Amino acid sequence: QVQLVGSGGGLVQTGGSLRLSCAVSGSNYAVGWFRQAPGKERDFVAAISSSGGSTYYVDSVKGRFTISRDNARNTVYLQMNSLKPEDTAVYYCAAGRAGFSGIIRMKDRYDYWGQGTQVTVSS
Repeated sequence: QVQLVGSGGGLVQTGGSLRLSCAVSGSNYAVGWFRQAPGKERDFVAAISSSGGSTYYVDSVKGRFTISRDNARNTVYLQMNSLKPEDTAVYYCAAGRAGFSGIIRMKDRYDYWGQGTQVTVSS
């Protein structure tokens, strides 16, 4: 059983930055970040392949968020810059199998989920 532990959320002002971390107990997993605002669906934000060589972002965060990973530490990061109030949500990381360079965008394809970390951006 793979476990994921997300951390790094908090309260920040508009325009500020946060870095989320997701510690993954297994290796060779593609990882994605999703977010869920109150009363809304859990939406895809960004994903990275197990190698780290492929990444994908939802349009609303392109140029502001960067997903990366340190496979020696089994940790995936989401650097979030130029934060906006609409980025406020609980952020979840998830892991699934997609080969060496594959990425996963559909939440139903992920097998394991972290507990979520709250990000609040004040205006």
